[in-house]
Amino acid sequence: MRLFSRLYRQVMMWAVHRHAPVYLSMTSFVESIFWPVPVDVMLAPMALAKPELAWRYASLATLFSVLGAVFGYLLGYALWEPLVEPFINTMGYQDKILLAQQWFSDWGVWVIFIASFTPIPYKVFTVTAGLLQMAFLPFVVISLVGRGMRFFLVSGLMVWGGVRMERKLIQYIDILGWLCVVAAVAAYLLLRH
Repeated sequence: MRLFSRLYRQVMMWAVHRHAPVYLSMTSFVESIFWPVPVDVMLAPMALAKPELAWRYASLATLFSVLGAVFGYLLGYALWEPLVEPFINTMGYQDKILLAQQWFSDWGVWVIFIASFTPIPYKVFTVTAGLLQMAFLPFVVISLVGRGMRFFLVSGLMVWGGVRMERKLIQYIDILGWLCVVAAVAAYLLLRH
């Protein structure tokens, strides 16, 4: 089934749209609060389609992701009981928040770097940092560093790989897409207990 090939073509059309930087900025902002789709899904094709703007796109993604993180922090800090906790309970994310609190206890501020750079859901940690009243300035600085490293790495790989990488990606996109789906389902089944 060639589902991911069609999706890739659609994403590449969006990547060259004149409003793509605005969409990237909005996606980066909301992804740090609640949005489940990683920014990389939009950033990578944009950097690949217009490599001369790759660093600008990485900068936008970093800036708006950290602004979203600040908003998430403020939600956890000021609106936990009336707004965030009911949402968490409705979505069944209580275990994720408890795990995030445990990670904060184990690793302190470094958990923000880990969550901001890796595929771990950053949004859980932005809200939890506010809930736990983590020192705000280190939260922002570490978020800038982690998110910046991640998004500049993604853009850099797209610039470096260029057309060769795109050809390979198109060749294997459906296999890679289905492998990601299988990995996500397996991770969900392993982590839901």
